[in-house]
Amino acid sequence: MGAFLAAAIGFPTVVFTAALTVVVLFWLLVALGAADAHGHAHAHLNSRAHSDGWGLGGVPVTLAFSLFVAVGWLISYCASVLLVPSGLVGILVGAVVLIGTVYVSWQATKLFVRPLHRLFPDGHGPSRLDFVGLTCTIRTGRVDAGFGQAEVRPADGSAAVVQVRQPDGDLARGALGSGSTGLLYAYDETGEFFWVAPYDSALDPRTGPGTTG
Repeated sequence: MGAFLAAAIGFPTVVFTAALTVVVLFWLLVALGAADAHGHAHAHLNSRAHSDGWGLGGVPVTLAFSLFVAVGWLISYCASVLLVPSGLVGILVGAVVLIGTVYVSWQATKLFVRPLHRLFPDGHGPSRLDFVGLTCTIRTGRVDAGFGQAEVRPADGSAAVVQVRQPDGDLARGALGSGSTGLLYAYDETGEFFWVAPYDSALDPRTGPGTTG
C-alpha cells in the first residue's frame, strides 16, 4: 500500500492523481444530486467537445476529459513504477514520462470516444430560456431568495432539475414547499436560476375558466 501511494503522489503521476480526484468528486456530486445538475453539471454534460483538431468531437466534454484523465493516470502510474528512478534523474525522466503520457492518453481517448458518438446524437436540448413560462414541481422543503430546486418537464417529455428562487417579498403571498407547483416566470443568467411563483391554474390562460375547447 505504501508503494502504491508513493507512486500515486510522486512525480509525474501526482499531476493525474490531482485531476482524477477532481473527476471522481465531480461524478459523485452528479450521482448524488448535490451538484447544480442542470445549471452546471448537466450544462457541461450537454456541451460537446467540438474541436475536431483535438479529435474528441461528438461526446460531452466532461466524458472526454474524464477518459483522458483516467487513461493518463493509469499510464503515468505504470510508467512511474517501471521507469522513473529517484533523485534528480527521476525528475528529468518524470518530465519526459509526463509529456509522453499526455500524448498517449490523448490518442487513446480519441479511440475510446469514437464508438461513443452514436450515444450522443447531434442536436441541442432545450435552452434554459425555453423553461420560462412552464410549471414545475418543487423538490426541496422550501424555496426562498437563496435556495430551492424544482423539476420541470419541457415539451419533449424529458425532466430537468433546475435551481429556483422566490423573492422574499413574495413569501407572504404563498410559500412554496416540496411537492407544490410553481411557475417559472424569469431566468437570472448571472445566478443561473429561475424566479418562481406559486402556480394558480385559474390565472393560466391555457387552463383557466375562460378557456374554450
